[in-house]
Amino acid sequence: MGEVEFVLSSVMTRSSKGRAVTKQSGGVAGLYERSQVGWRKVATGAAALLALGMGYHVIFGQNGLTVYQQKRQDAQTLDRQLHSLKRENDLLKGHVERLQNDPNAIEHQAREELHYTRPGEVIYTLPTSAGSSGTPSEPAPAKQ
Repeated sequence: MGEVEFVLSSVMTRSSKGRAVTKQSGGVAGLYERSQVGWRKVATGAAALLALGMGYHVIFGQNGLTVYQQKRQDAQTLDRQLHSLKRENDLLKGHVERLQNDPNAIEHQAREELHYTRPGEVIYTLPTSAGSSGTPSEPAPAKQ
């Protein structure tokens, strides 16, 4: 029985070593798997942060949506001003054309701006503001 016990003890030792090796390789494999899961979490977190940063830049960045909306409003305001100025320019061109070609327009302009009259006419000038009386107002005293 001495030999049998030796054989059994050597088998058990080997099997215990085999288990230890199995546990050890399982520990390395588990550690590797846990590190892969941890690495994936880190990579996922980094990708999420990158996506958030890019989203922030798209909305609030130098050429983001808020700047785009502001520039769009500015362009609409400038278009309205351009339309108004074109209309005013057309009116002034028509006025210039009338003054160059129509003697009645020239007379009307001169009578209105320079207060010219024809013989026998009298011009009555009304006050410009509704609250003022017919007497000229005295200037306010100067502060010293």
